Amino acid sequence: MVIISATIKDVARKTGLSIATISKYINGGNVLDKNREIIQAAIEELNFTVNEMARGLKTNKTRTVGIALPDLNNLFFTSIVSKIEDVLLKDGYGTIICDYKQDYDLEKKKLEFLVNKSVDAIVLVPSGKEVNELREILESGIPVILIDRLLKDIECDVVLGDNLNSSYNAVETLFTKGHKRVGVIVGPQEMYTAEQRLKGYYRVHEDYSFKIDSNLIKYGDYRMDSGYALFKELLSMDDPPTAVYVTNYEMTLGAVMAINEMGINIPDDLSIIGFDNMELIRVLNPPLSVVVQPMEKIGETTAKLLLKRMSGDNSNFPSINRLKSDLIVTKSIGKAK
Repeated sequence: MVIISATIKDVARKTGLSIATISKYINGGNVLDKNREIIQAAIEELNFTVNEMARGLKTNKTRTVGIALPDLNNLFFTSIVSKIEDVLLKDGYGTIICDYKQDYDLEKKKLEFLVNKSVDAIVLVPSGKEVNELREILESGIPVILIDRLLKDIECDVVLGDNLNSSYNAVETLFTKGHKRVGVIVGPQEMYTAEQRLKGYYRVHEDYSFKIDSNLIKYGDYRMDSGYALFKELLSMDDPPTAVYVTNYEMTLGAVMAINEMGINIPDDLSIIGFDNMELIRVLNPPLSVVVQPMEKIGETTAKLLLKRMSGDNSNFPSINRLKSDLIVTKSIGKAK
């Protein structure tokens, strides 16, 4: 059976309004409230859908947003993207999602791919390395919003968690329980998030006048295997830490694997704080203390900022949005012995 779609003329006939008024509404323009209600009711009754390809040719807009991530297996990023899609969908936008697999060269190719697809805006979790392609995209007028990571010397909207203070609070909580030797597993040194989380670790040591042992600082790659290996390195030290703080979800999972394998009793043998409150963490006994990033809020803030920029509103540019993280303290933290 051939289904014949309603046209804009059908909507005009149904409402008694002009095609110009209906077109203005469909393309996001301002129309009278009473006309908006009449048009929307007719669109729903007639099951009218916009031919995005035809409209794109006329308006040079595709109503699509490109999203480039370093790892589609990372639940932190996919949770944020899910919320972005929820908000954008309500305004009639679709998404093209790319995974550049933590590969700098592939990141550049994916950005080029999205530009060639004529997306109206781009959301990027940057690798942290210099991307000249990003500068060119910004200069071309395509809105770009960075999430999770800020790039130095690039004027760009950013939405991210408050990495420094979240780490400060986590380590301070361990200090208040009497722990003075706190091991930390951070990400790559060139990564903004790793730098900020480590800065919080340094700052709380300074404020409490505790000496920093560089051997307690381990640099991972934000992947599970590195969390596993580096946790074992910390616990094999001649003078091991009495508490460990792991600064991302995947490395936290690796540390938990090592804990189970080594038969460590939490918190009697060791106190631990991980990162991101995913359901898998809840199955541990005792439940893990975690820094909880506001994933839904990051996604919602990003989507609303996208809609603002795509509408041509460039007020408060560049906008840097640091959203507060929470610390959930459980019985995985005990007093130092």
